[in-house]
Amino acid sequence: MSLNRRNFLRISATAGAGALFLNPAESLASAKAGEALKIPTRKLGKTGLELPILSMGVMRADNPSVLRAAYNSGIVHFDTAHGYQNGKNEEMVGNFLTGKPRDSFIVATKCKARYPFSENFEKEYSEMMDTSLKRLQMDHVDIFYAHALDKVEEVKDPRLLAVLAKFKEEGKTRFIGFSTHANKPEQIDAAIDAGIYDVILISYNFKLKQLKETEEAIARGVKAGIGFVAMKTMTGGTEDAEGKKKIDAGACLKWVWQNENFTTIIPGFSNYDELDECLAAVADPKLNDKERKYIAALCNEELLYCVNCRKCVADCVEHLPIPDMMRAYMYNYGYRHPSLSKDTLMELSLSDKLCTSCNSCSVTCTEGFDVKQKIASITRLVNVPDEFLV
Repeated sequence: MSLNRRNFLRISATAGAGALFLNPAESLASAKAGEALKIPTRKLGKTGLELPILSMGVMRADNPSVLRAAYNSGIVHFDTAHGYQNGKNEEMVGNFLTGKPRDSFIVATKCKARYPFSENFEKEYSEMMDTSLKRLQMDHVDIFYAHALDKVEEVKDPRLLAVLAKFKEEGKTRFIGFSTHANKPEQIDAAIDAGIYDVILISYNFKLKQLKETEEAIARGVKAGIGFVAMKTMTGGTEDAEGKKKIDAGACLKWVWQNENFTTIIPGFSNYDELDECLAAVADPKLNDKERKYIAALCNEELLYCVNCRKCVADCVEHLPIPDMMRAYMYNYGYRHPSLSKDTLMELSLSDKLCTSCNSCSVTCTEGFDVKQKIASITRLVNVPDEFLV
């Protein structure tokens, strides 16, 4: 089923938002004769929530009309974060959802804290949470994630576990979890041991190096009652830094949906055309032979997605956080979102003299990245005023 612009706009205009509740499968109109388009739903671990397999990562979106179109099309789960667009992302989500039935949407947000945690971590983290709720104009979110954890030590840190449990006890969030791009098998097992996590948001796509190990850990997590949500499914959005070869979003989504241990995916669409692609995929979610061949052909190609194997960190004489820097590179050249790229780099507190003391780069990337060139092309963003970044 192909959803062109005219059909998409008709869907957005005719699908009544008042009909959308936790299971909105019957509310999405078909582009043809108006029959209901069934969006498959899956249970989110032990939470009791049942979500459509397609959700929205709001990170890059800055147009509330795109949220409205997604909501009117049957998407009810919206994922944002304290730091996205310096808080404006949460504000936009809050402004859009205000006045809508609270049981017609599921909201997740995240807060990031530098590790090791500061002396005032609990106070600062609680203030971030309260600020997020104020921006969202809500007394609680449905899912709260500790944002972008890297190490097993973070997942099991008693101070983090205590503050997350406190948020839940105070009714500021219904469920708690964490998001991660790195060391996923180890962190999932640590989450199982910790025993308090309800949901884990992880990067997951066909480029992962530890795919088998990651999938086995996810299966263990599901058995323990943890729900899983997938992000970074598009491997960077484009195949090349020039943006001439766009990734087949539908094929990427369908590849992830094959793994039924994932409840939903949060693709970061930010315009109508990207939403069209996601809706077309969910209308026919089974991966076909052509799409399988497409993905197989890309498995060994150099794309913009860093697989986060972290070999580069050990290779680098300065032990730079190269995977995070490569993620910033992807945000700028794949997502075409320089402000997000700058925000990612600023969080790293990097020296302005990167890669100047080495005669030659000691890093050999498993994906074939020219790491020194990519670092040089991205770190200059930190000196560009925000008003010049679109």
